[in-house]
Amino acid sequence: MKAHLNRRYHFSASHRLHTEAYDTAKNQSVFGKCNNPHGHGHNYTVQVTLSGQVDPATGMVCNLADLDAFAQTNLLARFDHTNLNTLDCFANTVSTTENLSIEIYRIFQSFPAAHLERVHVEETSNNSFDYAGDATPTPGTI
Repeated sequence: MKAHLNRRYHFSASHRLHTEAYDTAKNQSVFGKCNNPHGHGHNYTVQVTLSGQVDPATGMVCNLADLDAFAQTNLLARFDHTNLNTLDCFANTVSTTENLSIEIYRIFQSFPAAHLERVHVEETSNNSFDYAGDATPTPGTI
C-alpha cells in the first residue's frame, strides 16, 4: 500500500536577486527592491512530499527521525541563517526561490528511505513555489 508523507521544515536566510548578465539599471528594473545591494531575508517554510509503501511492521512510509536527521544535516545546517548568494549552488544562478526549490529537490532526492514526489517552498505568505523534478538540472547548474 503506497502512501504519501508531507513534512515541513523552517529556516531563515537572506539573498539578493541579481545577475551579472544585466547592468545595474536592468537588475534594478527586473528585481526591484529584491536587488538591494545589502540583500534581504525570508523565513522560509519547506514542505517535502515523500511516498512509499507502508511498512507492515511499523505502519510508516519512513521513520520521521531518519527524515528529520537527514533534513537537519542536508537542509537546515546548510541554509539556516545563511546568505544564499554565498553558496556554491548559487554561484552561477540567481538565488530565486524557484531555484532554491530545485536545489532542495536535488538534496531530498538522495534521501534513501522514500521516494521524493515534490518540494513546496513558501517564501512569504503571498509567494510559494513547487518543484516536482521535471528536467532536474545537474548539481550547480540551476
